Amino acid sequence: MTNATTVTLQSGSTMPLTGLGLWKVPRDVAADQVYSAIAAGYRLLDGAADYANERECGAGVARAIGQGLVTREELFIVSKLWNTNHAAKHVEPACRKSLADWGLDYFDLYLIHMPIPLAYVDPAVREHPGWTNDKGETQTERSPIHATWGAMETCHAKGLARNIGVSNFCSALIVDLMCYANVHPQVLQIEMHPYFVQQGMIDVCKAYGIHLMAYSSFGPASWVELDHPATKTLPSLLTLEAITAMAKTHNATPAQVLLRWATQRGITVIPKSSNPARLKENLANTDLTLSDDEMSTITGLDKNFRIAAGGDPRINIWA
Repeated sequence: MTNATTVTLQSGSTMPLTGLGLWKVPRDVAADQVYSAIAAGYRLLDGAADYANERECGAGVARAIGQGLVTREELFIVSKLWNTNHAAKHVEPACRKSLADWGLDYFDLYLIHMPIPLAYVDPAVREHPGWTNDKGETQTERSPIHATWGAMETCHAKGLARNIGVSNFCSALIVDLMCYANVHPQVLQIEMHPYFVQQGMIDVCKAYGIHLMAYSSFGPASWVELDHPATKTLPSLLTLEAITAMAKTHNATPAQVLLRWATQRGITVIPKSSNPARLKENLANTDLTLSDDEMSTITGLDKNFRIAAGGDPRINIWA
């Protein structure tokens, strides 16, 4: 085991193992947070149209490039296709809009955000529709994944996305996708933390050569800002005795231990922080080496406890 900081995708692209997650980053501070993260050494930025902050994040990137802190080629920028743009004719326009918002010519990775096709909402009418149509209703539409994926492949062929992939897909959908994909998904982004280990999904992705990218690496603590019930159901992983003891042993933070549990297995993590010191600490998680026993202890915390769910209670893609 080495202390690698990057991974090579099946496509040959190099992707960092630690990046900055941009979910929940307010628009008024997004540019500064992205700029500060790049200055701290981050090269992976994980965004999405639904996060409603892509213009601001792009401004942070432009500032960093303009000041010579980094080149575009050194960055690995991710965006995601929102549910209301699953119809094949809407995929490329959605990708191009996100590129324009970021001020970029291409994404390093473009993901289908969720396997949930919702009725189209014209961005000129409502730019960030979330889960509802113009009448405030959640309305699905008949846009099969194979058609959406075909349009994603077109984005790839036109150079708009150097890699394409999926997010929040279950293993059955991955197996199905691999039956017809001409361009294979390079990355699957899913919820993963010690309370939700997802070993079965790890095995499926390994079989197909799909790289895993984990969100909510801190478990319930990742959802405190949303007052999620999970924050009251299970003890915080950041204060759990098993984790804090390991952190003390390695002269590290509990956050570093949790992140290293993933990156040591070659899984990319995308923690969010606005604290300059924590930004650097999170990025330095690959400096640690956890023992086999420590890795097993953390994995043994698994409760098969999923926190994330569809934005509307009537749509449960994991039922």
